[in-house]
Amino acid sequence: MLRNSLLLASRSKGARKLVESTPLTRPVVERFVAGDDVDAAIRATTEVLGDGRLVTLDHLGEDTVEESQANDTVEAYLTLLARLEAHGLTEGAEVSVKLSAVGQSLPVDGEKIALENARRICSAAAVVGTTVTLDMEDHTTTDSTLGILRELRVDFPWVGAVLQAYLRRTEQDCRDLAYSGSRVRLCKGAYQEPASVAYQDKHDVDLSYVRCLKVLMEGAGHPMVASHDPRLIAIAADLASARSKDSYEFQMLYGIRPEEQRRIAAEGNRMRVYVPYGDEWYGYFMRRLAERPANVAFFVRSLLTTS
Repeated sequence: MLRNSLLLASRSKGARKLVESTPLTRPVVERFVAGDDVDAAIRATTEVLGDGRLVTLDHLGEDTVEESQANDTVEAYLTLLARLEAHGLTEGAEVSVKLSAVGQSLPVDGEKIALENARRICSAAAVVGTTVTLDMEDHTTTDSTLGILRELRVDFPWVGAVLQAYLRRTEQDCRDLAYSGSRVRLCKGAYQEPASVAYQDKHDVDLSYVRCLKVLMEGAGHPMVASHDPRLIAIAADLASARSKDSYEFQMLYGIRPEEQRRIAAEGNRMRVYVPYGDEWYGYFMRRLAERPANVAFFVRSLLTTS
């Protein structure tokens, strides 16, 4: 019930206005979001890379409905990539891109515009020596996103995909993408989805995650295990025991279980941190609250202790 309410609120203009106008929210947001601008992104990246972890950076924004906004997002990524190169950070830092932020949701030629904009970002990433991963959003965009992925991989075979274990289709998508050179981030999923397309019970989602993980680990690609769940991390480590440590990686979100992130990295594993930045933080923030009750408790405690 709480999760569904928070996910509904993540799409509500009224709830967004209320949360964004509350001064006490900001200190809590800073736990999950590196900051508002590219300078903050560079600072956070430098800090994370400093103790052996890797980074993927997300310039926050989604559901763009004007082409000028999509173009602004592309320019933000180009600036970010240039700054990463200037600071010598591209060896350990890549970028993650939501296609809805670069035009996928536009009413006319959205998919075509998103593809061309994503291609511009991939071209810039290739020039500075890093990679791009396409974030996955709600289930209505899955086919479009995977179609754009296929197009991009013709010229940029290293473009990463994201698959969400709560979708009933994902095990087959894993089979389709478990080929040599294919980077696939497997996460549970953070959007409100109908039972017709997604598992609703947490236990069923976990079982699906393990099934999908087995497919990826048995394949020839590069699995990226995106989870904060100790049980799933342990299962992933067991499934990966026959693999070289550079053939897969773990991923976690900025601000969540940082000590565990450092522990995993200290054991010689590739541990990548998803670092979001920008002033369009509301939707991302609400999904983080919805994912784990502990995040909600942290939010409430912070409000109470600050007020």
